[in-house]
Formats: sequence, C-alpha cells, structure tokens
Amino acid sequence: MRALLIGMSLAMLTGPGLAQPKQQDLPEKAKKAVAAVQADLDKRKAVGPLLVWKEEKALAKLFPDFQFVAVRFRQFPLPQPQPKGLGLGAAGVCAVKGDKIEYLKDAKALAKFFKDHQPNVKGDDEARQALRAWLALTQEYLQDGFYRFEILAKDFAVEDSGRTIRGRAVVMQGGNGELAVTLKFKDGKLATIDEIAKIQAGVRPICQATKLLDPDPIVRKMAEQSLLIMGRAAGDYLMEQRHQARPELREAIDRIWRLIQERGY
Repeated sequence: MRALLIGMSLAMLTGPGLAQPKQQDLPEKAKKAVAAVQADLDKRKAVGPLLVWKEEKALAKLFPDFQFVAVRFRQFPLPQPQPKGLGLGAAGVCAVKGDKIEYLKDAKALAKFFKDHQPNVKGDDEARQALRAWLALTQEYLQDGFYRFEILAKDFAVEDSGRTIRGRAVVMQGGNGELAVTLKFKDGKLATIDEIAKIQAGVRPICQATKLLDPDPIVRKMAEQSLLIMGRAAGDYLMEQRHQARPELREAIDRIWRLIQERGY
C-alpha cells in the first residue's frame, strides 16, 4: 500500500540548495476528494493538517464510490491545535463520496462504515481484500506523521472458508512493532474486529535542529544523526526552525535537509 502526501509544507522550504519535493500526480477523483477535505478543514479553521490520499486497490474494489483521505495533525515538537468539534485524534480518516465527507474518527467509526458499505464476503479472496482495506485505514489511528507501515498480505491466514482472517501491518520506519488484526464475518458482513498494536516509537523532533551548532561535537553529532534517522518526516519541523534561525543555523539546517534528500530517506 502506498500513501501519497498532499499539500506538503516542505514545498515552502526555499533556502539555497534545498531540493523541492515533486508534486504528486493524483487521479482526478483523488484530487477532488483532497480538495473537498481541505476546503472543509479551512472552514473549520484547521491549522496546517497534512492530507494523505490512501492509494490501495482493495479500497477501490470494496468501496468504488468512495475516496479515502487521511488527516494528520503534526504532534512534534508541539501538537497542533485542532478545530473544536472535529473529534479526530492525532490522525483520522475521511470517506469522501462526491461532495459528502464523513470523518471516521476512530476504529469504532471505521467498523460501522465497513458494516454499512462493504459488500458481502463470499470467500477467501474477498476476505483478504477486506482485511487489506481495513489495515490500510486503521493504521492511521496510530499515526503521528513518522510511521510507515507495510501490510504483509502474503502472511494473511484465512479460516472457516473466509469467515475469519488474520493479518498484520508492520512498522518499517519511524519505530518498530506491528499491528495485528483479526476480522470475523457473519453472513458475509463484518461481525467482530480484534486489534492488537505493539508499537514502539522511534526518534521524534524535540530540539535537534537547534543543537546543530552546539559547542559540544558529541551533541552536534547526536542531533545530526537523529534528524537523518527521521528523514523527510522531519521536514515540517526543520522548516519551522529554519524560518526563525540565524544565518549560521539556517545553513546547517539546509545541509542536513540536502543530506536527507540525497540519501532518499
């Protein structure tokens, strides 16, 4: 599963030598869905949310009338305030159908959506699709902007002629661990969900950028290594620090960002 990031504030990084991320080429339906969510969040006066179109074949097959857009609010070094009444955590999912937007704020709301809209599961292949679609979306409720998950579809285990299926998504970046899920179906409809998340977060932005010029070379090295480990996910933080930094620190931030770009993190 590949997620495409929309409206990244990294495009605002305009310092000398800073590489710019390429604009994502989205399908027309995805563009309209993202624009609709952005417009709604603008009306709610949301501050800088990151919108992620969820590109997953299982979602398109199960819910052809919907586009799914994740909404992520930056948590580090300080959490972004959310609009009152939105009800999302650090991240959530929007199901978009035309000009209608449904905010699926947690796994309970996601389960209701599946029960209301998912076609009947009639065998192993359809059970696999349902689990893949579920994992593609439910991982967002664990997201803090730094995790990258991989769905291990080859390891899915189907039981009872498709009535039970087990699988997991593992953390590939931003920490370690996994999200294990068991779905059970009754008369083709989703009946129960069992989720177990065992995830340990990795390095997150605190004050690393401000330590790039620290008098202690060990502190400087530790700050640089932490930023390289975070990679592109630290872009918003670096941009924020760069805008308020003195020229010498700005140059150091530019250098780290170029290294991140060159190494493909």
